[in-house]
Amino acid sequence: MSEIAGISARADSQRQRGWRIVRAAAACLAACGFAFLLGFVAFVDHVAHLEVPKELRPADGIVVLTGGQSRIGTGLDLLKAGKAKRLLISGVHPAARRDDLRLAIGGDRQLFNCCVDIDRAALNTVGNAEESAKWVGANTYASLIVVTNNYHMPRSLLEMRRLLPAADLQPYPVVNTPLRDASWLAKPNALRVLFTEYVKYTAALARGLLPAAQPQPQPVEVRARPVRATASAQ
Repeated sequence: MSEIAGISARADSQRQRGWRIVRAAAACLAACGFAFLLGFVAFVDHVAHLEVPKELRPADGIVVLTGGQSRIGTGLDLLKAGKAKRLLISGVHPAARRDDLRLAIGGDRQLFNCCVDIDRAALNTVGNAEESAKWVGANTYASLIVVTNNYHMPRSLLEMRRLLPAADLQPYPVVNTPLRDASWLAKPNALRVLFTEYVKYTAALARGLLPAAQPQPQPVEVRARPVRATASAQ
């Protein structure tokens, strides 16, 4: 009987140990989930307060990341205003011709032909950063104005600063949907976009723990440069 009692006691002990492990794992998952949701709230709050800078310093170049409404037009307006020497449009579809792109956004032909470079290789934000870094290296630029939507700006800057740690990057967020009130909570599409972007941002943070290889400068599609690239557009 004593042997049976001992076996039963050991079984009970193992069961209790198993339940403690399960409870600890559940508590850990709950804490991680809570932290993830808090991070999402902080992410949205940060994005909601991103604004066009009141004072924008002139830069060597402007990089526009395609994929959102009004991004390219905003970049061209900055170029026309003389805020930089040249503009890179990163992530253009390989089938899109230069003139088709210009006509689609109503860009000035002379400005577009003289001062706009096109990257057709980038397929995502990581690719945008890689191709932008190549463009910066090829042109020996030290400062950039980064144009993308407000919700996309944190991840874009994270990827670019990883490859361009010495560059002066000025964010220029494009705001199509105001986020300062809670109305976006009632918009499924806005909620989906924000949550998806937050998940991608956290994944980019985790990936940033790994070393990244510096890309070698390579030329993108460029146009001949006049003596004063922006003179005709001012």
